[in-house]
Amino acid sequence: MSKRSKVLVGAGAAVLIVAIVAISAAARRDRGQEVRFETAGRRDLVAAVTASGKIQPKKKVDVSADITGRITKIAVREGDPVKQGQFLIQIDPTIYEANLQQAAATMASAQAAAVQAKANLDQSERALRRTKELHTQSPNLISTEQLEQAQTAFDVAEANLNAAQHQVDQARAAVQSARDNLRKTTLIAPMTGRVTRLAVEEGEVAVPSTFSKDIGLLLTVSDLSVIQAKVKVDETDVVRVHLGDSVEVSIDAFPDTAFIGRVTKVSNSSVRDATTAATGQSDRAVDYEVEITLDKPPADIRPDLSATARIVTDTRKQALSIPIISLTVRESKPGAPERRPADTTAARKKKETEGVFVVKDGMATFRPVKVGIAGDEYFEVTDGLKPGETIVAGPYQAIRDLKEGARVRAMKQSADSAKKKATP
Repeated sequence: MSKRSKVLVGAGAAVLIVAIVAISAAARRDRGQEVRFETAGRRDLVAAVTASGKIQPKKKVDVSADITGRITKIAVREGDPVKQGQFLIQIDPTIYEANLQQAAATMASAQAAAVQAKANLDQSERALRRTKELHTQSPNLISTEQLEQAQTAFDVAEANLNAAQHQVDQARAAVQSARDNLRKTTLIAPMTGRVTRLAVEEGEVAVPSTFSKDIGLLLTVSDLSVIQAKVKVDETDVVRVHLGDSVEVSIDAFPDTAFIGRVTKVSNSSVRDATTAATGQSDRAVDYEVEITLDKPPADIRPDLSATARIVTDTRKQALSIPIISLTVRESKPGAPERRPADTTAARKKKETEGVFVVKDGMATFRPVKVGIAGDEYFEVTDGLKPGETIVAGPYQAIRDLKEGARVRAMKQSADSAKKKATP
């Protein structure tokens, strides 16, 4: 075979290969794009909001010091049960006992001064009375000046008595204040519960919590008979949460148990962190605190345990539904001319329509639908779709790139599973 013949044979083989590849590609295009199919069917749907937070008792009291002093005795340990009125902590009372004795002595002195002022007033009153009688009987014997002096002495004695009585009142108040301060050296349980936090040791100095309760905190007594989960719910979800909603609470310390509860409080103000409180501004997402009361908390539960709450906000029985991934958006089809606003974000959203790709005879057609609540994996369909219709349910990229009227075929792994996922 000549060289020219070899070249012609090679060129012919190359053309044949290219033709085979082109025919194969065309055949694949004719067969359509591989996607997952699913049949629109009815399911029980549950719409829920998930939020995380901490376990807290419904009622707790932080016991702080109202006076400054060294702690000489602690009668309880963390975790101990206590009853209302039970002795908890003793602060050194020495200086406050001395202050009470000093205040009592000052009051005794003030009372003695008041007695003396009362005697002076009585004497001045008698002298004034005699002077008036003599002046009335013999005006020449007692002059008007002497009468005025007697009156002035009486007025001064009366004023001194009033001042002395006020000094007694002031001293009595000082005694009461000193007695109260002495009483504050002995701390007792404000309610029946359990010591869930003990923040001090014997020998430390207790100080009043003037600016921050954490500075003067000595211990915390909690009533563990009613347990709550306090969680932070995002601002986009809190509007769907209502009082009485059923909640399933998972506590990290009890991984194999789910606890049932109810929403008992939804905060009207957002949770403010330290940065937000200081500056008044925050770029972080806004959260709202929601309180959930547990129906049957475990006996050995403790405050501040991490918890996750699944709040059921709505339910649907046998609702027509579609996979969440199948819902997509496409530009609205042009219709009658209308006056539209400027090309803003809101205006662009109005030009888009939510819908799904319905498959019929191997062809995908976009159809607008209206959706209701969202479950964990499925949307409720309220309009635009009928039970039993086949839709494109994935993959995500395929749905995103899918064109109107495109040919599609079922993926092998999803051909049988589509029938099992839904019951028309």
